[in-house]
Amino acid sequence: MTGIEKRRQLIDRRALTQAVDDLFAEGLKESARKPKQLALYKDALAKGQTEIQRRFFENHDGAKAVLAHAYLIDQLIRVIHDAAATHLYPAANPTSSEKLSILAVGGYGRGELAPYSDIDLLFLHDYKMSARVEQVVEEILYTLWDMGLKVGHATRSIDDCIRQAKADITIKTAMLEARYVWGEKGLFNNFRRAFKKDVQTGNGFAFLEAKLAERDARHERMGDSRYVLEPNIKDGKGGLRDLHTLYWAAKFLYHVGDISELVELKILTKAEANRFAKAQQYLWTLRCHLHYLTDRPEERLTFDVQPELARRMGYTDHAGTSGVERFMKHYFLIAKDVGDLTRIFCAAFEAKHQKKPLFSLSKLLSASEIEGFANESGRLNELARGHFRKTPVDMLRIFKVAHEKRMSIHPDALKAITRNLKYVSKKFRENPEANAIFMDILTSKVNPEGTLRHMNECGLFGKFIPDFGRVVAQMQYDMYHVYTTDEHTIRAIGILNRIENGELAEDHPLATKLFPSLHSREVLYVAVFLHDIAKGRGGDHSELGAEVARSLCPRLGLSDEQTETVAWLVLNHLAMSNTAFKRDIDDPKTVIDFVDLVKSPERLRLLLCLTVVDIRAVGPNVWNNWKSSLLRDMYYRAYDFITEGLDGMGRNRRVAAARSDLVRLLDHWPEHERERHIDRLPDGYLLAFDAEQLLRHSDVIRDAEIRKQTLALDIQVLSARDATEITIFASDHPGLFARLSGALAVCGASIVDARIATFKDGMALDVFTVQDSTGGAFKSSSKLARLSVMVEQVLSGRVRPLEELDRKSSQIPSRMEIFYVAPRVLLDNKASNTHTVIEVNGRDRPALVYRLTTALFRLGIQITTAKISTYGEQVVDVFYVKDVFGMKITHETKLKEIRQALLDVLEIAGPGGMVEGQDAPPTISKEAAE
Repeated sequence: MTGIEKRRQLIDRRALTQAVDDLFAEGLKESARKPKQLALYKDALAKGQTEIQRRFFENHDGAKAVLAHAYLIDQLIRVIHDAAATHLYPAANPTSSEKLSILAVGGYGRGELAPYSDIDLLFLHDYKMSARVEQVVEEILYTLWDMGLKVGHATRSIDDCIRQAKADITIKTAMLEARYVWGEKGLFNNFRRAFKKDVQTGNGFAFLEAKLAERDARHERMGDSRYVLEPNIKDGKGGLRDLHTLYWAAKFLYHVGDISELVELKILTKAEANRFAKAQQYLWTLRCHLHYLTDRPEERLTFDVQPELARRMGYTDHAGTSGVERFMKHYFLIAKDVGDLTRIFCAAFEAKHQKKPLFSLSKLLSASEIEGFANESGRLNELARGHFRKTPVDMLRIFKVAHEKRMSIHPDALKAITRNLKYVSKKFRENPEANAIFMDILTSKVNPEGTLRHMNECGLFGKFIPDFGRVVAQMQYDMYHVYTTDEHTIRAIGILNRIENGELAEDHPLATKLFPSLHSREVLYVAVFLHDIAKGRGGDHSELGAEVARSLCPRLGLSDEQTETVAWLVLNHLAMSNTAFKRDIDDPKTVIDFVDLVKSPERLRLLLCLTVVDIRAVGPNVWNNWKSSLLRDMYYRAYDFITEGLDGMGRNRRVAAARSDLVRLLDHWPEHERERHIDRLPDGYLLAFDAEQLLRHSDVIRDAEIRKQTLALDIQVLSARDATEITIFASDHPGLFARLSGALAVCGASIVDARIATFKDGMALDVFTVQDSTGGAFKSSSKLARLSVMVEQVLSGRVRPLEELDRKSSQIPSRMEIFYVAPRVLLDNKASNTHTVIEVNGRDRPALVYRLTTALFRLGIQITTAKISTYGEQVVDVFYVKDVFGMKITHETKLKEIRQALLDVLEIAGPGGMVEGQDAPPTISKEAAE
């Protein structure tokens, strides 16, 4: 092994051998000698590992560290072998059956051994193995295991090796990397010759196909994207195993010992070989840091280790981007480089071995030329080498032609594009033809998602649109955004196309219905493309993105009016979801303010479609029917106001209509009961629910009063909305809402919406919309039964929610605790004409709503409506509140008191989440509860 400095500081094999020899010379019994012998080995191993770790933390060179680890193990195996072969099982008359060669295979065979990686050994013997050789092998293995090392092993003859290599791709790959460690060198040489002759020769194409298929299957298991936010750096897409696949292919096909030799064979350029070396160096350094940090053979960059790894790798915060986000972006760019190198290598190999294409064909055409490109077995390629250099715009055009003809692009062409990206100049970007081609792809009726992703993977997308290049591999360090910004954007464009083509009508009926009525579909596609274009720059990405839109859209051929609409959509792309999810849309002021922002039906339609695809593209399980229903309600309320004006929002008219409808629906009631019931209902309650809900509530209340119960509970599973509505009718008292939210929390129900109505006779109707932990309807029969009991027990005082929650505090997901979300409390007296709106932002935790509402109760604050939104580890809780007199809260001292009390809840470290010395809301008597 070359490249290891000051080897004897790692391990002095001669000195260790002498110490072992001296120990045997003492003539001790095995029981006395063996512990001392093992101690010598362990001490040498520990000192060597400590020195390797010291050097690594000094030079941060993972490639040197893994080489040094392999060298250290080599030397120990040699000493252990010699002790066994010389002192324990000496050969009196050596024969061919006594020959033994110890080979390193797998990563160890490459001379790459991470700090906690397994050691894979092949004990190679002649056609027949003697009992003595078997004893030597056992002694080596048991000693290594006693030292605490993880060792995988096989004992085979040369014939066994060849036979099994032919039958199994994994064994074939392991033996391809076999490296001589110690023993009979001639035996190893014989093995190498036999392997080359009987396994490698003539089987290169089949081997490469098998390794690529193996790679694809591995990617599928790991999550088939190099932009998984907790990637496996060994087996994930773009990780070390993909680099190893290139190494295996090069070694098997071209018999090279190092990737740099592919430059001489004109398979890779010198620059590409350097990219390989840099990617390998980076990934090995990262893997060593990960092993040392976790003190185990960990291969995943989980959220909990990413910040410390970023620090160790030297990444610091920059404006708008945290150190951990910069670190992960660099990792994803390295993974992208690995993908580029794989594609280039496969193209070069196929060019040399025209046998059959490595990739599936989308179409076979007989013509040899299609729109200025060569047709090679149904794949588009340059007509002549160097064509892209002479006509750079064709680097874009080939994607358009392939997209329109449903064809693949030849790997040679993709390689040529990657190698000629330097010709994507300012002049190229401003070329009207190039921009028209890009717009044709982006706004194609045929889904452009795959084409845009291929453009991104070869580097052309970000080179042609530099602002997009800035968000390539840009991640957000949270549990909400599943994909990097570029991947999220490309997915959003694909989802928009599927909506336009009616493929998602069941999931998104409103967006599908609205799309054909849009005046400019191009505006929407460009807005989706640009909505996150300025993430990671610092400042408000919506505002910065609008500036990018105003600059870029004219280049793309949009008119001034279209440009301004795109800029408006980018600036306000979060407005509709923020309003629908975080504000009370039954409050007329909410709708009026939103309409004042939107102004026109066309912008409303565009914003609805943009909002839907943005949320849907965040990741799996983010979109649900509850969010769909909120956006749908928001759209229709805004549309009615835009088209009908104040007449469509007239409060008195709507209250009168609601009373009239309810009178009609209750015509089966005795008249005096009906009048008494309707008279006690406040106007706000009548406007907060539709006629069907009002009727159901009325029947629940009447049934409770007939039974002389002061507590009634009704549960409706709303499967179409992925939610469950829980209606609770009880005697009103201070802290009722807080107690009820506590009961729900104890049962594991997550509140997403709550409305509170206090009747004129002192009774209260609290309506909660809840979901389970997966974002679906809370509908388990056992859980619903427990919830009914828990509500009664909490209201009667037999169960205190805080005590129950403390017992469950150990179940808080540790992953949540990784993230810091800055606590923030906003108090707004402009969002509503009748209420003060409190918005609370912080890290999610069990029963946070209960803790916040309890704090508000202690301050004498009445809650009318609550809106709860969760974004990964972050929660946004919004409360519409009044003071004890039913008025908005305007006194500055009181507002400060509220803000501080809620911040205290958000910042408390203890599992209970309550400030010490504070009491829970009062209970009501058991008789009242019954």
